[in-house]
Amino acid sequence: MTQDIRSQLGLRPVINVSGTMTSLGASIVVPQAVDAITRVLTEFVEMGALHRRASDAIADLTGAEAGFVTASCSAAISLAVAAAITGDNLWAIEQLPDAGSLKNEVLIQTGHMVSYGAPVEQAIRIAGGKVMPVGQATSAHGYQLEGAITERTVAAVFVVSHHVVDYAQIPLKTFAEICHARGVKVIVDAASEYDLRKFLADGADVVLYSGHKFLGGPTSGICAGDKEFIRNIYLQNRGIGRGMKVGKEGIAGVIAALEAWKVRDHDGIRAREQAALDLWLETLADKAGVTATIVPDPTDNPLDRLKVTINPELARITAWDLARALATGPRPIIVRDHEAEHGHFFLDPCNLHPNEETVVAERLVEELEAARGSNEIIATPIHEHWRAQEAAILKWLD
Repeated sequence: MTQDIRSQLGLRPVINVSGTMTSLGASIVVPQAVDAITRVLTEFVEMGALHRRASDAIADLTGAEAGFVTASCSAAISLAVAAAITGDNLWAIEQLPDAGSLKNEVLIQTGHMVSYGAPVEQAIRIAGGKVMPVGQATSAHGYQLEGAITERTVAAVFVVSHHVVDYAQIPLKTFAEICHARGVKVIVDAASEYDLRKFLADGADVVLYSGHKFLGGPTSGICAGDKEFIRNIYLQNRGIGRGMKVGKEGIAGVIAALEAWKVRDHDGIRAREQAALDLWLETLADKAGVTATIVPDPTDNPLDRLKVTINPELARITAWDLARALATGPRPIIVRDHEAEHGHFFLDPCNLHPNEETVVAERLVEELEAARGSNEIIATPIHEHWRAQEAAILKWLD
């Protein structure tokens, strides 16, 4: 058996029940992509031709006219905005992020201005776009979008994510209809979405996916859209895209992951995920202060997660302290804790290696029993918890 490379590098052997998170390396790369990456690394290729081959693979799976592979979905946002601003003007491509007199206003619903580890609006500004919020965080309406379009508007970004406000937002079909009536390109950020055709059908000019999340490819972004727009995104490699370029191994890996997606046993994967959820549900069924429920994905991806709600008075620990405890020790478990201040976290089964679900169950019992034995409730004030996380970032090399 091959030695776990993490021990060779001095890294912790974490188990990921957080999901397809960049901070954890996103996902398990499928064997087909690993093989393609390995075989292309020692060879020379004409990169333009390799990109055209990737375009064919993207078009085949998404139904788009063309496609392009970039370094990440965040990079894809910047390059799509840049392409909307410059078109095929090679001089303008070299001037960005200085848009000069070119149209550069980019609309985005305020409720979609989220962070995926960095602010989505920063990805727009990097390309020379001027961010123009539409509506308020808790509501956006068609008339607000229509009123925000000016002679300087060049594109509009629509974000599909569990992070966005999930009520009172403009649906994509309406969003696209209003934008297209005024000649505004619609860019959809669908980084973590399974459905590779829906967003184009709903009116997107280009849809951006992560190649390294559910697809199981190497770290990458995928652009799928109309041929001219994709060509203009590709041309950004002569400008700001140079620093966002993807190597031959990334492109070959994405092609292999796309082709593997077509023959993947999606039903079998769901069955394995369900077995993990059932085990965790059973494990937590009789634990004091713990309520576990299976919940669907908020953006309608075909997967479920376990929502673990903690009553600190009975469990003797808060949700965020339990999440932190699980992440410690020789068998660290990283849960999905972005809503922990509301008293719950999630267990996501989509990135488990065989038998890791059992380790997760054991660690849950271990930490809950330790908390029950505490003389006092383990309850770090939430503001101190957040400040400690911020301090840890600043002490990265320490």
